[in-house]
Amino acid sequence: MIYPKRIKAGDTVGLVATSSPVSEERVQQCRNVLEQLGFKVKAADNLHVSKGGYMAGEETLRAKWINRMFEDDEVSAIFCLRGGDGANRILEYLDLDMIKKHPKIFVGYSDVTSLHLLFNQECGFVTYHGPMVSSNMVEHFDQESKLAFFEALSAEDCYTYKAPEGLPIGVARPGRASGILTGGNLAVMCASIGTPCEMDTKGKILFIEELCEHIGNLDRYIYQLRNAGKLRDAAGILIGHITDCNLDERDYDVVRVIMEATAELDIPIMYNIQSGHGFPMITLPMGGMCVMDTDTNQLFFPIGENNPKI
Repeated sequence: MIYPKRIKAGDTVGLVATSSPVSEERVQQCRNVLEQLGFKVKAADNLHVSKGGYMAGEETLRAKWINRMFEDDEVSAIFCLRGGDGANRILEYLDLDMIKKHPKIFVGYSDVTSLHLLFNQECGFVTYHGPMVSSNMVEHFDQESKLAFFEALSAEDCYTYKAPEGLPIGVARPGRASGILTGGNLAVMCASIGTPCEMDTKGKILFIEELCEHIGNLDRYIYQLRNAGKLRDAAGILIGHITDCNLDERDYDVVRVIMEATAELDIPIMYNIQSGHGFPMITLPMGGMCVMDTDTNQLFFPIGENNPKI
């Protein structure tokens, strides 16, 4: 797996809408915050275009701008505006041969999970499960999220997950494991099963986060992963933000469901990883080598000979 070139102050960032749009006023706020962070901005022209009320333009338009940002040598990194709906519609229109030749920092989460899987598995470079500009930077870019974001995007030898104050990593099943990090949004990764970009978990660390789901749906998703062999293949599991999910009156949560679904598996499971639909939002290198150690409660991402930077 290739780590893209590090980002620095003064570099140009490409701002894209992979899924849903925002208002024109919000686009300007996003430009402003990126410039305040020290970046130049190239923005796609579909950030406020609406298709059917919830997508930022036709599939070909959204894909065209992603292709253009990867091909543009002036653009050092690509930041997603927000998540929403429809990223899986654009996959067939992306120029993967070209993108593979121009690996760049690519940041987003939620519906962007399908793009992380595609770029990691088909193009062979590391992407970042991290804050999106409209969703996380305009009003809520807290200091811990900001620090982790820049540390992840500029790390040279190793990036270490630092648990925010008062939010320690939890251990559901002890152990130590290492492998490439994969996963993301639970519903989106399940939707990849049976498609050309189906998530591969063989020997990998599986990261899971979700938003606004009923416990019954969470259970179905997790057992879909189990029945598809994705849990059995994984070397370890990390559980991130499970935000605004309805646990009903049942004495169940996602940690318990995953523990039951992996009861016969000797793999470590950590939870309370602060990444996903919540704050702080700690950046994780998807496709990067990940080491999880429950004895020391450490989670880190070495960048070495097996993960060369370009």
